[in-house]
Amino acid sequence: MSDIPNDDGTHGDGTRPNGKRRKLVAGVLAVFLVGGIAYGAWYMLVGSKQEFTDNAYVDGNVVLITPQVAGTVIAIGADNTDAVKAGQVLVQLDPADATVALEGAEANLAKTVRQVRNLFATSSGQQANVKQRESDVARAREDLERREKLASTGAVSGEEMNHARDALAAAQAALTAAREQANANRALVDQTTVQDHPDVRAAAAKVREAYLAYTRTRIVAPVSGIVSKRSTQLGQRVNPGAPLMAVIPVDQMWVNANFKEPQLANIHIGQPVKLTADVYGGKVEYDGKVVGLDAGTGAAFSMLPAQNATGNWIKVVQRVPVRVAIDAAQMREHPLRIGLSMEATVDIHDKSGAVIATAPRSAPAYTTPVFDTDRHDAQQLIDRIVRTNTNGAAAVISTQRLAGSKPGAGFHPASFTIRASH
Repeated sequence: MSDIPNDDGTHGDGTRPNGKRRKLVAGVLAVFLVGGIAYGAWYMLVGSKQEFTDNAYVDGNVVLITPQVAGTVIAIGADNTDAVKAGQVLVQLDPADATVALEGAEANLAKTVRQVRNLFATSSGQQANVKQRESDVARAREDLERREKLASTGAVSGEEMNHARDALAAAQAALTAAREQANANRALVDQTTVQDHPDVRAAAAKVREAYLAYTRTRIVAPVSGIVSKRSTQLGQRVNPGAPLMAVIPVDQMWVNANFKEPQLANIHIGQPVKLTADVYGGKVEYDGKVVGLDAGTGAAFSMLPAQNATGNWIKVVQRVPVRVAIDAAQMREHPLRIGLSMEATVDIHDKSGAVIATAPRSAPAYTTPVFDTDRHDAQQLIDRIVRTNTNGAAAVISTQRLAGSKPGAGFHPASFTIRASH
């Protein structure tokens, strides 16, 4: 039979039984060899110049919206997933009590300005009184001197001389009293004006305090972003500091990439990073930059840090969060959300950057100007009250007349606002 090998180990057709197998094994070895060479070349040229992790997540600011004054919620201006602009009214508290307090503070300031004006007028009157008393003293002295000249001739009696001396003493006493009174009044207004008088400034501080409490019944968004975590309800009585909702600034996000300890030696601030998000897959790639490395591992900052002083200790490779900034234009084109999974590849060619921040910031990391107008408007209101009551003009100053001070101006409640049915 042809399948029975010959004495030299070949088949009847002369071929050896392991020829095909040897060719197959040689082909497989060649493939592995080429693959190994290709991988070695890739690692030498590319892989050794990168650090990769898929343990990375999107992070960002969560701006809690909290009231600064107590009050009852009467309107809600935004709901979860709504986009809001900085300065937009999110929650309106009942302003009735704050309005009454502000009107009382305005009236007290106006009254104080008029009282201080009276102090200035009284001080001027006291100076005139001093001049009159000085004139009385001069006249009484002249009368006494004239009578003393006539006393030697016997034309003036001793009794009349005594009356003249008493009149001079009384005029001098009245002058002393007038001067003391003038000094006392001058001490109340000296080195100041109506606007800068301590009483006026104290009353103005009360107006400023009441006005700020009044405007704070309008709870506004400090930043632009997306509303999340709304917990407040209509009719709810809220206290200062209670979280009502949160605003997520979608343009202020970054990635926390958690790299293993052996990878940290190659990571430096300023190195470029390529990022991909699971939500978009590999079709969308973000450009990033290492902006900082955390000062400790994730385990060290956890709520319950690991306690390794035990007999069954097992070493675990730790990870350190590396903060990566994302290109803002790319993030606007492909928005991200806090908590999304990311993959980060750091280009470690350039190792000239620092491994940890060494210099403090020269400016605040985040600021908001939306509350500056409240202080400006409060000062504007105070100036108008002082000016009106100083000049004596008849004018009505109220919170409703001050432009932009009325709560609810430009306020649009959310569509779910409950309305009473009839």
